[in-house]
Amino acid sequence: MADYAHPEVLVSTDWVMQHASDAKVRLVEVDVDTSQYDQGHIQNAIAWNWQSQLQDNVRRDILTKAEFEKLMSASGIASDSTVVLYGDNNNWFAAYALWQMKYYGHEDVRLMNGGRKKWLEEKRAVTNDAPNIAATSYSAKKPDFSLRALRASVFDAVEKKNMNLVDVRSPDEFSGKIIAPPGMSETAQRAGHIPGAKSIPWAKAANDDGTFKSADELKKLYEDAGVSKDRATIAYCRIGERSSHSWFVLKYLLGYDNVRNYDGSWTEWGNLVEAPIEKGPA
Repeated sequence: MADYAHPEVLVSTDWVMQHASDAKVRLVEVDVDTSQYDQGHIQNAIAWNWQSQLQDNVRRDILTKAEFEKLMSASGIASDSTVVLYGDNNNWFAAYALWQMKYYGHEDVRLMNGGRKKWLEEKRAVTNDAPNIAATSYSAKKPDFSLRALRASVFDAVEKKNMNLVDVRSPDEFSGKIIAPPGMSETAQRAGHIPGAKSIPWAKAANDDGTFKSADELKKLYEDAGVSKDRATIAYCRIGERSSHSWFVLKYLLGYDNVRNYDGSWTEWGNLVEAPIEKGPA
C-alpha cells in the first residue's frame, strides 16, 4: 500500500487485529442493512445502517451537520478518534461514510482494505456482542464543499466540457440497456449516461478479495480511459455509494487534487427535467 498517494487512509486486516482494542480507535461496520453485523462482526465494532443512519430520507440528502454530530456522539467518536470503516459490498457503503466524514472535517478516518469480505475469507474471529459505547460531545467542522458535486456543477461540466465525468456503474447501466440493477428500488425515469462521461465501472479498481488494485494498475485504468489528473473530476453512479468507492480511489490512492462525488447520481440526473443524456456503450 506504500505506493498509493495517501496510504495512511487504508489499513490492512492485520492492522485492525492489532489495534481494534486501542482506546482511540473506533471500528465501524457500515452496511446497506445491519443484519450481517448481527450475524457476526469484528470485536469492538459498532454498526451503521447506510439507509437509516447516513441519509436524511425526508430530504433525500446527506446528514445535516447537526445530524452528523449526533451520530458521531452516539457512536463514541471524538474529534481525535481514529475511525476505521469497513463493510459489505466491497466497502461501497464504508467509502460513502468516509466521504461524508471527510465532508464534515474528521481528520483521521480510514478504510479497512477488503472490507467484511476479506475479513471473513481469512477466517478471522467475529463476535455477536455489541461493544459498550461511552457517548461523546462531537463538534463537526464546516462542510467541505469541494468534495461534493451538486447538479449545478454537473450541468456546468456538461456545458463547458472542462471536467472529467466518471460513470462507475455497470456497462449495461451506462449504455442505457437497464436503468438500475435488478431488484433495486431507487431508480430513474430514463436510462443512459451523462453526456461526455467515461465508463469506468467501480469493480475494475478492486481485486477478487475486495482489496484495491495496485497504484500502477489504478493509474493505468484511469489514464487509459482519458481521465486526466490535471482536470477536475466528478464521479457518479446510481445513488452515490459506488461512486464513493471510486472517489476514494481517485482522491486518496491516486492523489487527484480536485475530485468530487455526485451523490445525487443517476437517480437524480435521470429524473431531472432538461438534463441531457446519452445512450450507447462506452
